[in-house]
Amino acid sequence: MTPPSTDDIASIASRAAIPPLAPGEKKKCVVAMSGGVDSAVTALLMRDAGYDVVGITMRLYSGDETGAVAHGTGSCCGLEGVEDARAICQTLRIPFYPLNFERQFEQHVIAPFAAEYAAGRTPNPCLNCNRHLKFAALLGRAIAMGAEYLATGHYAIIRRGEGGAHLHRAVDETKDQSSVLYTFTQQQLARTLLPLGTLTKREVRAIARAHGLPVAEKPESQDICFVPDGDYARIVAERQPEAFTPGEIVDTSGAVVGRHAGIGHYTVGQRRGLHVAQGERRYVVGLDSDVNRVVIGSAEDLTAHALVADDVLFIGETPTEPVAVEAMVRYRSTPVPAILMPLSERTARLVFPDGLRQPAATPGQAVVFYRGDEVLGGGTIERVERGDGTALDMDALAGTQPASRIAVIAMRDLTVIGE
Repeated sequence: MTPPSTDDIASIASRAAIPPLAPGEKKKCVVAMSGGVDSAVTALLMRDAGYDVVGITMRLYSGDETGAVAHGTGSCCGLEGVEDARAICQTLRIPFYPLNFERQFEQHVIAPFAAEYAAGRTPNPCLNCNRHLKFAALLGRAIAMGAEYLATGHYAIIRRGEGGAHLHRAVDETKDQSSVLYTFTQQQLARTLLPLGTLTKREVRAIARAHGLPVAEKPESQDICFVPDGDYARIVAERQPEAFTPGEIVDTSGAVVGRHAGIGHYTVGQRRGLHVAQGERRYVVGLDSDVNRVVIGSAEDLTAHALVADDVLFIGETPTEPVAVEAMVRYRSTPVPAILMPLSERTARLVFPDGLRQPAATPGQAVVFYRGDEVLGGGTIERVERGDGTALDMDALAGTQPASRIAVIAMRDLTVIGE
């Protein structure tokens, strides 16, 4: 493949979402450096646009990183990421500062991640990291340093105009990250730049190669940054060992059909590893942490009719009447039509007229509201209703134990269903 010419690279760079500076104008911009190609190109583009750029890396996690080395990916919040970020800044000749945010990361990301799993819920740690660290703590540091903006390598678009700022999907649908940014406030959007939202990943790598950046070919990590080896159970077991207490596997009527090695090993939609022979295919449809049970059922049991979300946030105006939206319940899944009905403060109910089958909706995960390519807001799934509009029968599931909430947990591998 013939590499892009210098003119082509300049044309690509000119499409980056960066506010132009007036002649002679100087503005400081802090760039959040992960050590990957996206943040490297972000820093390069901001520098070449005339901004006074400072690279900052948040040191978030110093646990065992042997998994990262074995997988060849590295962790964006670990030692390898810090050193790659330092090398990038040296190449670009911009200042570099590593900041230690390990305590905040443990408090706001890792500890809630483990606690949610132990409670039979499925958290999204990237949301908490963006909400509490990148666009709260780090943005605050940037402003304290006199920076006008914080820029990151996220793939999403901020459009500014009358009535405030709006968050939209990136042009590269395969890399769009708008769904993990729904916690933005108007104040944060006003001080944030996302230069890559108007570019494709292929174009970003082309820019990196053309400028000789040392991470131009660095592969992307596909795992949770603090679990680079993919062994999330280890992180949970270290903090919530009760999640790995053996217990019963029951069907949706409450009948015991097998044993499990701990609910921390299971996710909803999972079919393999159940070791239960019932003729037709069975999937994990719920986890009941109060009585330590894994609930299995049919594929139809995974269909959601409605859900209730709490901690609901809107980027713009908060609706007071029912509104039609497209709802996404899993990162990069296809949004489906829904009716959003505001309830009490920061809670809402979503009804899916056509049902929600894949991916499985789960308490603890995010549900993000779109109108076309614009992100309206989102929340955390608190309760999921079955396809017929009724909740699972908790008395049957709990047996003689007090009734408890069922947690329907989304699977991680969508290819499992339908095999």
